[in-house]
Amino acid sequence: MTLERKQLAIMAALAAVVFVSIFATQTLLWLALLVFLARLVSRRARFPRTPLDGPILAFCLWTLLSASFSVNPALSLESASKLVLFLLFYLTIDTLASESARERVLTAALLGGLALVSLTILQYFLLGFDTLRLRPRGLLGHYMSASGLTMGVVVLAAARLALAREWPRLHPKDGRLLAGLAVAVAVLSATQAAGIPSLRLSPLMRHGIGAETFFVIGLALTGGALAVARGRWPEPSTATLLAALALPMGCLALVLSQTRNAWLGAVAGLATVAVVRAPRTLWLLAAAVVAVLAFRPATIMNRLTLEDDSSRDRYYMWQAGIDMIEDKPVFGQGPGMILLVYPSYRWPEAPNPRAPHLHDNALQIAAERGLPCLVFWLWWMAAAMGDAWREARRGAAAGAPFSASAACEHAWPALAALGVLVAVLAAGLFEYNFGDSEVLMFVLLTASFPYALHRQRALLAGDPA
Repeated sequence: MTLERKQLAIMAALAAVVFVSIFATQTLLWLALLVFLARLVSRRARFPRTPLDGPILAFCLWTLLSASFSVNPALSLESASKLVLFLLFYLTIDTLASESARERVLTAALLGGLALVSLTILQYFLLGFDTLRLRPRGLLGHYMSASGLTMGVVVLAAARLALAREWPRLHPKDGRLLAGLAVAVAVLSATQAAGIPSLRLSPLMRHGIGAETFFVIGLALTGGALAVARGRWPEPSTATLLAALALPMGCLALVLSQTRNAWLGAVAGLATVAVVRAPRTLWLLAAAVVAVLAFRPATIMNRLTLEDDSSRDRYYMWQAGIDMIEDKPVFGQGPGMILLVYPSYRWPEAPNPRAPHLHDNALQIAAERGLPCLVFWLWWMAAAMGDAWREARRGAAAGAPFSASAACEHAWPALAALGVLVAVLAAGLFEYNFGDSEVLMFVLLTASFPYALHRQRALLAGDPA
């Protein structure tokens, strides 16, 4: 197997497991980087150049400067080590610079997203993850990570369906793929419900190997196999079929998550997809909102309040964040310092004595790293959204769903990138999702799609940049 195919397989595995395991995702990222480095050294690849290089470099450098001026530079530098995840953006551009690679990796991503929403739905109905203190989280460490990624799955699936050329059809191999996923999810849920202990292969092992580990490994291997499979399968209809399942199941999982910022982000992302593809379909989104207000389901209506402790705490922590910015406007408090310094800025009316972060992307970045770093982040977001918009409009022709042209269908990754970026920006008004490693890696993965499309055109034109 060539280095290029190895990198493709690893990236497809990463795209599948980003929804279920941060450890597996970061392990695969390092493996893919090693393969990419080998290709760079052997001059079989060139590092991609994009319009986002400037804001990314400025954001990273200012973060390191902020860490150096922190009250605890060692702790801040450790927190700033997350900057290495930005390499995923460039790695994905290089890997997905062909239509075949792009479709197969995104098929793996939709499979992983379907796994996440299936697990969260079963956890809610069968495993007791149905209260605010115990919300469904799949295999992730926190329900906020799960709801943020579920939001991304919904937007990704909607973009795929919006620019699909034909109705999904079930290939025999598609059936086997879905059956395998269903069995794996059922077995995993059953072992969790039964409380079956992990398997300890050696007395020296601190932690055993449980069903979760086997599930993640199986999903990674399946994603990699999808990318390097011989023949025409998986076909484009495979991704469409997975999207057709992931969209309604993802919407249900979002409702069950009881996470308001993810609801807001999903609505914003879906509205963006509708505006680009067919603005007249916005009435469907409006109809869904009206239906919610008419039927008033308790799961949703109980969360539509500003009188709970969570809402009050956000208000007072935002006030504390403003005070932090006024105190240190240039370099901020330092990456990872909010938890440490919050008691000094906490307003006495705040319900909670401590806050690990400020539940707002812009406020968190400004308070941690200073106002210049906020400017660089906004520059990055605006440039990424602008480029995604242009790529999406390049191919998104008018017409009825499931009758798009080939050029229109090929633009769906750019539409997905635009929708996800808008969703993350909207949800980030009430949650620091840019600091969530799981969500950040998914954002970097999807944000690269427009540049992968551009790189493909450049390579076809004979320009290796």
